[in-house]
Amino acid sequence: MTYQSDLLTTLATRGYVHQMTDAGALDALASKGVVPGYIGFDPTAPSLHVGSLVQIMLLRRLQQTGHKPIVLMGGGTGKIGDPSFKDEARKLLGAEGIASNVASIKRIFERFLTFGDGPTDAVMLDNAEWLDALEYIPFLRDVGQHFSVNRMLSFDSVKLRLDREQSLSFLEFNYMILQAYDFLELSRRAGCRLQMGGSDQWGNIVNGIELSRRMDSTEVYGITTPLITTADGGKMGKTMAGAVWLHEDQLPHFDYWQFWRNTDDRDVGRFLRLFTDLPMDEIARLEALEGAEINAAKIVLANEATAMCRGRDAAEQAAETARKTFEEGASGDALPSFAVAGGSIGLVEALVGLGFVASNGEARRKIAEGAVRIDGEPVREAAAVVDVAAPVRLSLGKKRHGMLTPSN
Repeated sequence: MTYQSDLLTTLATRGYVHQMTDAGALDALASKGVVPGYIGFDPTAPSLHVGSLVQIMLLRRLQQTGHKPIVLMGGGTGKIGDPSFKDEARKLLGAEGIASNVASIKRIFERFLTFGDGPTDAVMLDNAEWLDALEYIPFLRDVGQHFSVNRMLSFDSVKLRLDREQSLSFLEFNYMILQAYDFLELSRRAGCRLQMGGSDQWGNIVNGIELSRRMDSTEVYGITTPLITTADGGKMGKTMAGAVWLHEDQLPHFDYWQFWRNTDDRDVGRFLRLFTDLPMDEIARLEALEGAEINAAKIVLANEATAMCRGRDAAEQAAETARKTFEEGASGDALPSFAVAGGSIGLVEALVGLGFVASNGEARRKIAEGAVRIDGEPVREAAAVVDVAAPVRLSLGKKRHGMLTPSN
C-alpha cells in the first residue's frame, strides 16, 4: 500500500509495521497535522533492554516525521504486571522500587527523544496518576460493562497461559482493562490518537480503541510491530550472557557495541533500517556487501546503534578497543573490567564477576570446553587462580574480552 503521510511511509519502508487499524484513516490524519501517539513501558527494572528498542525507535520515528511521542510509564499497571505471553506471574514491585525504576529509565528516553513543551516535543506520563485514584465500584460500573470476558479469554496472550494450564490471577486479568483505560485517559488528557506496541499487544490496543469509541465516540488507532527475531530464530536481545541492557550501569559500552558487531550477516540490512538513522540508499549499499566486506557494514551498525544509545564518544571508544583487541592483540580502555582485591581471584569467580557467565556451573563448563583464555593462553583447570598484581585480560571465546584489574 502507498501512503501519503511521512509517518506511515517511514514506518512501512523501514519494517516497523505488523498490524494496523484503519490504515487509510490514520494515514489521512497523519497527513493533516500532528498526531500524538504513545507506547507504554512497565518499570520492572532500572533499565530497559534491547528487546524494547524497536518500540523506542518507533517513538523516535513518530517525532522525526512531525508528530508527538508520549512515553507512558506504567507506575500503576506495573503494580499488577502484564500477562502477555508470560509463563508465570511477574514479581510485584512496591511504590518506592517503581519510582526509582521510572527515574532511571527516563534517562534512556532522553537520548532518543527531544522532550519539552512544543507541539512535537515528547512528554513522559505515568498512569499511576489516574489509575491510583480510581474507585473500584464506579470503575466497574462505568468501564467494566464494555468488556466481554468471553472475548478477553480469546486473546492469544491469555489463551497461551490457559492452554498451558498455568495460573492467571484475577490481578493480571485486569491488566488489559486498565491498559484500555490508559488509552481512553490519554485521548482525553493529551489528545492522543495512536497507540503503538509489539505484536503481543494487539488485543490490548484493540480494547482501548473500542473503549474510546464506546465511551467518548472518539476514533483512535493502533499499530503493532513484528516480533523481532534474529536470522537463526533467536529472540532479539537474548544472548548466552543474558539481556543486552540499554543502560551503561547494567552493561559496559564495549559489550553493547560488540552485541551489534556480532549481528548475523542476514540481519544487517534489517537492523540498519530499524535501529539507525542512516538514509535508505546508504543502507541499501551496506547490505549489498558480500563476503568479508559485510563486516564493514556490521561496524557501521555497531557504531550508529551505540552512538544513539550511549553517545558518539562511547561508540568511538568501543570501536577503537575492538580494533586493538582483535587486530593488535592489545587491550583498549572500553573493555569491561572487574576490580580484584587481595592480588588474586579464582578463574570461575572472575568469569562470573565480569558478567561473561550467569553461574559458577556455566563458568566451569566453558573452562572445560577450552573457551577461556588468560592473556591469550587457554586454561582448562576450573580450580585455576589468576594472579592480578597487574591488569590481566580474560577472554571467553573469540568475542568476549574483559580486564581483571588490581583493586586500589
